Amino acid sequence: MLDIPSQFSLEGRVAVVTGGASGIGAATAEVLASAGAAVVVGDIDAAGAEQTAGKITADGGRAVGLRADTTSRADVDALVDRAVAEFGQLDGIANVAGIGHAKPVAEITDPDFDRVMAVNLKGVLYGCQAALRVMIPQHSGSIVNVASTVIDTPAPNQALYGMTKSAVAFLSRVLAAEAGPYGIRVNVVAPGSTPTNFASYRYPDGRIDPEREAAVQEAMRQFTPLGFLGEAVDQAMMILFLMSPAARWASGTIWRVNGAQSRPW
Repeated sequence: MLDIPSQFSLEGRVAVVTGGASGIGAATAEVLASAGAAVVVGDIDAAGAEQTAGKITADGGRAVGLRADTTSRADVDALVDRAVAEFGQLDGIANVAGIGHAKPVAEITDPDFDRVMAVNLKGVLYGCQAALRVMIPQHSGSIVNVASTVIDTPAPNQALYGMTKSAVAFLSRVLAAEAGPYGIRVNVVAPGSTPTNFASYRYPDGRIDPEREAAVQEAMRQFTPLGFLGEAVDQAMMILFLMSPAARWASGTIWRVNGAQSRPW
């Protein structure tokens, strides 16, 4: 019989996770570590990255946390370099770091455009390129980039955010074709509405209004055919699958973890 648990194990593997201080990034780092991976946790919030890594090590896993601004190629390169220096290799990277944005098209400014593109698109590109430096010579690896259900569900005020996430999806599919001959798999996870502190972009001062946010989440719950909103760990579990041996033939695909919030039919 096939040893199913081993197909989902990351024992002996090493992963980098960006955006690992909170939300989907933190959940991903913890899930990958629980599956046996050593994890380098990167985030612009250095204390948050170290906290995530500390939780993993306290639970018996292996992890280090580093400050990483994903708009800086040098910072992203440093995450991969630390993985190799600390743990000897790199088997997977999850490019989770991202920011939200909500403005009508007519009001998008150059600073808005430059900032959101730099974090959501350039940061993912840098992560892919940094990982390829290690993965191409070893002829193996898994790259998972995070997009969003917004790529399927155009909505007012979501143009700039949706542009970046659509570009992430396209970049990933092209890279899957380019990197496949080197044994490298590239996939996209497109989360649906997932309650995390990511929602802070909806509020001018960056502080979530609990009452207003509860109303937003209830509206999204009602829009979700499954009738409930997923959690960060639901996205992390998909990323675990995509990094595991079980997904050895999964590449170039957008995995929509959203309770059927996007309805292409």
